[in-house]
Amino acid sequence: MKPELILQQDVSLQSLNSFGIKANAHRFLRIDNLTQLQALRAHIVADVELATLPRLVLGGGSNVILSDHLPHLVIQMAIMGRELVGETSDHFIVRSGAGENWHAFVQWTLEQGYGGLENLSLIPGTVGASPIQNIGAYGLEIQDCFHSLTAFDFVTGELKTFQKQECDFGYRDSIFKSGEQNRFVIVDVCFALPKQWLPRLNYGDVAKYLLERDITAPTPIDVSNAIIAIRQSKLPDPAVIGNAGSFFKNPVVSAELRNQIFQQHPNCVSYPQTNGEFKLAAGWLIEQCGWKGYRCKTVGVYEKQALVLVNLGGATGIDVRALAQEIQDDVLKKFGVGLEVEPVFV
Repeated sequence: MKPELILQQDVSLQSLNSFGIKANAHRFLRIDNLTQLQALRAHIVADVELATLPRLVLGGGSNVILSDHLPHLVIQMAIMGRELVGETSDHFIVRSGAGENWHAFVQWTLEQGYGGLENLSLIPGTVGASPIQNIGAYGLEIQDCFHSLTAFDFVTGELKTFQKQECDFGYRDSIFKSGEQNRFVIVDVCFALPKQWLPRLNYGDVAKYLLERDITAPTPIDVSNAIIAIRQSKLPDPAVIGNAGSFFKNPVVSAELRNQIFQQHPNCVSYPQTNGEFKLAAGWLIEQCGWKGYRCKTVGVYEKQALVLVNLGGATGIDVRALAQEIQDDVLKKFGVGLEVEPVFV
């Protein structure tokens, strides 16, 4: 084994998942550079026991709900670096290592004068995880500003560049989540940020924040500040209260079902889609079922946002799954709408 490859045993992952669940990894490796990934693959090929272990790649741990003990090889991606790597007539192309903190990277792009990612400010996690989930908020998704990414292929041992069309982006989904999650490990991500920047102010809270401060010609930093303030007012800080952010996807339903719900609940929050369907606000549905602010011994629903489940102390993956299922059952019974969980249970 190469000296830079230090595989640890029975490692605590409590500080590496934003829900703060006490969990241990059977084997654990922090990856700081590509050479270590290549050495790891060679070691897996040569070690029968290691080859049989399921792999789990961790970034910021903000989109996973862990079991108490993981019989896995857990790989923490910590490859750093951020730089301008090119330009086109319309865009700046910036690249970030997979291990960079997402929010810190967004703030760095703004400091360099590159607008385009500001609506995704303060989202927890790492850059490498952002395309896996196709993260999105306030009218913007990763796919809207994505250029390409580099991934390490554990099957061939080679690097592969993925262009946007190859990532199969969907709503909080990509090929790396639903198709090739066990084969590729993202090493770095490139974004195309517009030279002719225009603010995305489709959400009323953002426009209201700017209007209240007499900001009529907002800059990317102004929009970022608005997003940060709004998120801080509604969402708990994982460093203070363990959580995985938005726990359920906003469901997309037929116009017929949306209209049925609207007849009984005229204040139903919904957004028309281009195909004639409607996206419903999952948080609103959950709140109507009385879950907002719910608390039990170890888990609860955040009092300011029904879309967020929180760790009240000592929560296990089983506790979280049970509460999520109760909420899903209630929403289905009351509205006929199935809620899909965003985080991955491991």
